[in-house]
Amino acid sequence: MESSPKQENIVQSSQDDEISLIDLFVVLLQYKKLIILITAFTAAAVVLFSVLSIALPPEKSPLPNIYTSEALMLINDSSSSGGSLSSLLNSSTMSGLGSLMGLSNLSKGATFSALAVYIAGTNTYLDAIIDKFNLTARYKVKEFPKAATRKALQQNLTADFDDKSGVFSLAFSDTDPVFAESVANFAADYMETVFTSLGIDKHKLEKKNLEENIDMSYKQILSLAKQIRENESTASYRYNPNGSPVMENAIRVLELEAQEQVYKQLKTQYELLKVQMASETPVFQILERAEVPDRKSKPSRGMLCIVTTFAAFFIAVFIAFALNAVENIKRDPEAVKKISASLKKNRI
Repeated sequence: MESSPKQENIVQSSQDDEISLIDLFVVLLQYKKLIILITAFTAAAVVLFSVLSIALPPEKSPLPNIYTSEALMLINDSSSSGGSLSSLLNSSTMSGLGSLMGLSNLSKGATFSALAVYIAGTNTYLDAIIDKFNLTARYKVKEFPKAATRKALQQNLTADFDDKSGVFSLAFSDTDPVFAESVANFAADYMETVFTSLGIDKHKLEKKNLEENIDMSYKQILSLAKQIRENESTASYRYNPNGSPVMENAIRVLELEAQEQVYKQLKTQYELLKVQMASETPVFQILERAEVPDRKSKPSRGMLCIVTTFAAFFIAVFIAFALNAVENIKRDPEAVKKISASLKKNRI
């Protein structure tokens, strides 16, 4: 029984594939020393590089350890203590600060979590961190100090919001773990300050105002009480052209009683507000402050060694096939003639 031409072509193609695979294997065996040498040299070099990067101090190391410290905050977009973001941005108390930080660029449907992410990238927010820790000098910025320092800070400062948990995180990376913790905590505290200053959480703003008024009222009570004691302990009152010294002291007593009533009312409002705040979830609160990291976040030197070694192996294989191709061309007179003719045409 004679085989069909189609079957013969299939057999021939299979044989060609086997021959080509064998040829490839032969090339690899022929240049195995080169492949092994390049791969081994690269592996040794990258391991030595990794060891040196660990041994050298961070400021001199080409690949220093990077430590990341993270602070966690809870942002409640549906809190009753804060109104809608659009109404707050349009209010008179928000207009100045909003324009300063460019908050007018936010869409009407933006949430408080989106606001936090946006604030973390504003120049006002970044400049506060830069000025606090003198990052321009730390990053050794010489040209375009403001723009370059902001860019360097943005590369190390990460702001992220998790929609599922409602947790907003601020993370800062640096070669110094203590410094990373300090910057991360300041960034979280300043974010809270910005939210409070913008008046987003009405209860927090009201609490702050009450605390200031209570403190002022308390100081006035102490001052009036001191004046009354001084007047009572004096044997003879000094002459007062506007009225009797006794009358002046009586007025101080009335002022003291009135101030005490104001103080009591303020304290009552303050305690009621604390109870109300305890029953509601605030718009912004710090869940977990940043800690000094004891483990590096990057780089992964082990992965670097593995990837570099594999890359060197494949490059060595490519070089081997390239050298083999050059040798084959040199052995083929027709190929040499074609290349020579092509070069002559290009010169002309």
